[in-house]
Amino acid sequence: MNRRDLLSLLAAAPAAAWLPGCATAPAPVGTGDLGVVIERARGTLALVNTSARTLLGEIGGLGDLSHASVVFSRDGAFAYVFGRDGGLSKVNLLTRRIDARVMQAGNSIGGAISADGTLVAAQNYTPGGVKVFDARTLALVADIPAEYAPGQLSRVVGLVDLTGRRFAFSLFDGHAIWIADLSEPASPKLTKLPDIGRHPYDALVTPDGRHYIAGLFGEDGLAMVDLWAERPQARRILGGYGRGEQPLPVFKMPHLRGWAVAGRHAYLPAIGRHEVLVVDTATWAEVARIPVAGQPVFVIARPDGRQVWVNFAVPDYHRVQVIDTPTRQIVRTLEPGKAVLHMEFTPRGEAVWISSRDANRVSVIDTQNFATLAALDIDAPSGIFFTSRAARIGF
Repeated sequence: MNRRDLLSLLAAAPAAAWLPGCATAPAPVGTGDLGVVIERARGTLALVNTSARTLLGEIGGLGDLSHASVVFSRDGAFAYVFGRDGGLSKVNLLTRRIDARVMQAGNSIGGAISADGTLVAAQNYTPGGVKVFDARTLALVADIPAEYAPGQLSRVVGLVDLTGRRFAFSLFDGHAIWIADLSEPASPKLTKLPDIGRHPYDALVTPDGRHYIAGLFGEDGLAMVDLWAERPQARRILGGYGRGEQPLPVFKMPHLRGWAVAGRHAYLPAIGRHEVLVVDTATWAEVARIPVAGQPVFVIARPDGRQVWVNFAVPDYHRVQVIDTPTRQIVRTLEPGKAVLHMEFTPRGEAVWISSRDANRVSVIDTQNFATLAALDIDAPSGIFFTSRAARIGF
């Protein structure tokens, strides 16, 4: 047999047929089926398969995860975990180990990854500001103090990724929104929008990447920036949405990142009221209110926009309600377990995963017939994050 024939034979044969000592070739593994659940009490990630609805394993040593969040590399192979204690960890989902970890702040509540997947940014309370890291090595490449007055640093909230190597974030104490261009990480270019409203407490970017919207803790309304404008400016929308009108005590401020955008309407939790607000995203005017079982925390849309799922603050945090968007009616009330903290849809929305912290359970619910497809025993679960987020702006 000549050399060309031998190479052809080896190329056609399975690897296990010619590698010494190998009985079978390792099965290839993709990342599109993967997700993680925060086990907040133990500083651990539970790795799950979203198609098989199974728990694959756990990754520990991640520090204080009491207010943790996660973003993913573009290929879905790595999870970047932001801990409350300022720890930033790069977790390899395929080897199920921590590849890199830095203690980058004293108090941190989340972060984002750039659109090109090369930069990871953390928003910090202590010290106030944003730190930006190389996504491959977690080497620090930029430090942006949120100094809003001489010697005064603001707590940073609402950090999101934008198109290009840009991020937007809000200064809670500085009453401002900043846009950072990291095209050259060593020399960040900052656009500062002052006096946007008192105490922005959280923010989001719309799915098309056009509008950045910050909730205001200190007054009624929201601040919105049109990021497509040549000179972005902040303007007020939805007067009456904030804390100025409180017919009920506010047990938990809702997460703006949990807003639902379905079609041309946004569905958002009314602060201190048992209502979901419906807003026209063309005019940013309120067009309807939907009564619900309690004070909403997360209001999230199924990927096709046909349903909106809502969970609640205490004392109604054992319930989840489903809104049919064409009729704006509640079509189902579920009780998956005590202390529902988070919900995450599978990429095409055939199921939703719901964490019930005090029941130590994650439930997988069919979104067509509302049957429970699986129940996973997970210790004090909170946030649920699937690798499909890697392809979404603002997630």
